This record gives sequence, structure tokens and C-alpha cells, in this order.
Amino acid sequence: MSNSGTKDEIPQKKMRMDQSNINSHESDILESLQGFKVEKILNENAQTKTMFVHGKFENSEDNAVVIVEKTAFSEKSIRGVLSGDTTMKNTLKNDIYGTYEVYPKPEFNEIKTTVIYPATEKHIAKYTGQPVYMVQETPELYSDITLPYLNAENFSIQWVYNILEKKKESERIIYEDSHPETGFILLPDMKWDQKQTDNLYLIAICHKRGIKSLRDLNSSHLPLLRNILTRGKKAIKDTFDVDGSQLRIYIHYQPSYYHFHVHFTHLKFDAPGSNAGRAHLLSDVIDNIELRNDFYQKKTLNFILRENEGLFKKFQESGKVLDSFS
Repeated sequence: MSNSGTKDEIPQKKMRMDQSNINSHESDILESLQGFKVEKILNENAQTKTMFVHGKFENSEDNAVVIVEKTAFSEKSIRGVLSGDTTMKNTLKNDIYGTYEVYPKPEFNEIKTTVIYPATEKHIAKYTGQPVYMVQETPELYSDITLPYLNAENFSIQWVYNILEKKKESERIIYEDSHPETGFILLPDMKWDQKQTDNLYLIAICHKRGIKSLRDLNSSHLPLLRNILTRGKKAIKDTFDVDGSQLRIYIHYQPSYYHFHVHFTHLKFDAPGSNAGRAHLLSDVIDNIELRNDFYQKKTLNFILRENEGLFKKFQESGKVLDSFS
């Protein structure tokens, strides 16, 4: 077992464009977005100040998806913004109240950017704004629809194996338990800019292969689940001084990739997918399996799917869609 990282130092590095997603273009670490042509705005979220863009680079037919997000303020950055180096343009003045457009120095105006390149049609569909639906998956529907779909699609998770084998992103590892059955690697999720802990987001990826999702878990996995819960909380406390009682620790169903992993987020952070309809608290999962070995093989699970997802189309054909909402 090893624990890399210290309480006072959050691993930092020069901004990069998601090396793990560059695939055949692994050596193409971008220094700028020169030559990028916007094809379409896929989606935007005013609340999170995020935009998803489909485009292409000059002299390439490969698609790219660029995700841009305004980063949260830190104490250091706000001191830089609220200084004489910032220029201001007044837009409204009424008595003691004034509103302004503010232009800080570039180093205090960072935008977190993720580039997926080359991007597949599945990536484009994933980030395109579209209606979402609640489906109700019985154990029979899992066997008849979901599992055959997953096996037929054969989603690539080579990038996960690259992390587990330390071929990629080894410098980002916060903690590792190397046991082949109960061990895991803990590292920051790319949604976290690692500037402050209020939006902390880490992922624990288990070393054991063959666990696709929540549906596969039974009592034989309890040592793994307990280990992730206990040691994950301790590693986060030791490294970032965040108590376990300040963490939301959960499993997605359906997950975004089919190798078992657990999400650790700060309670102050409204992380995507941390709500009902997708997130299952790890402590609840452990309790349920302790009550019944095959709990997740017998339970009907409700979850949300996007309209353009292939799995949704399979459920739609079976008439098992409950409702829709935007």
C-alpha cells in the first residue's frame, strides 16, 4: 500500500487537455486552441457556467468535444481580482448599489477546459442537450435488455487499465491499496480543479476486474466495499484534511464506464449525478448486501437515461419508460 500526496500540497500541474482521452493522438499535448473551428454548441448550463462544444481542428476530419467551465473562486484568486490591477466598467448605479463588468488579470480569469480528441459519435451524443427519461429496470429487464446491450457494445475501458497499471496518470494518484481483490487507486476526478476542497471530487477505481456495475455486487465484494469506504475516507482526511462526515460517497447506476468505481465528493459540491436516479450511497449498498446477499440481483432499479442513448432506445422499444422531463 502507498499514499502519495501531503496534507498541505494538492497535486498541481500545468493545464493539460485530458491526456487519457487523446487515444491515438496521445503525443498531441495542446498548448493552445489555435485552428479549432466550432461546429455546434452541444449544450450549456448557466448555473454551473459550463458549455459543451463540438468542433474540429484545421487539417483534420476528426471530431473534438471541448468542455469549458468557469473555475470557482479561491481566497488567493479573489484577492487578485479585488485589486488595483482589475479594470471595471459600470453597468448600473442607484444610490449605494452599483453593478460592474470586471476584467481581472489573466491569471485570475482561468477557465477549466477539457478536450476529448478524437471524439466519437457517442461522445457527441453524451454531451448534447436532450430530453432525459426515468426507466425502471427489473432483474428480468437487466438480463433481457441491459446486459445484452452492454456485452454487444463492448465499451472500451483501456484508459482505466492504463491508470491501474500506472501507464498513465500515475503522478495524480493520491492513495493506492495494491491488493488484487480488495485494493483500489484513489485519484482526483477531472471535474475537480484541485484549487480548493469545497468542490473536492475523487474517484476510487478497484483493482479487481470483472465488476461491471452495482448489479454485480454481492456479499463476496463486501471486503472490497468496506475497504474503499474506510481507507478512502482516511486517505482524504490525511491528504486534504476533509472529514469523512463531510463526504458524499456513492456509486452510479448506470455508471459512465463499466469497471467498478466509487465517487467521493464534498457535501458542499453539487456534483453531476449525485442525485436520486443515479447515485447510491456506498454505506447503503453495504447495508443492503449485508441484509441479503443477492439484493442487487433481485431489486428493481430506477435510473435516468438520455433520449439519444442506445440503452434508452432498447428500453423504449420494450415500453418501460416511466416519464420524461427536461
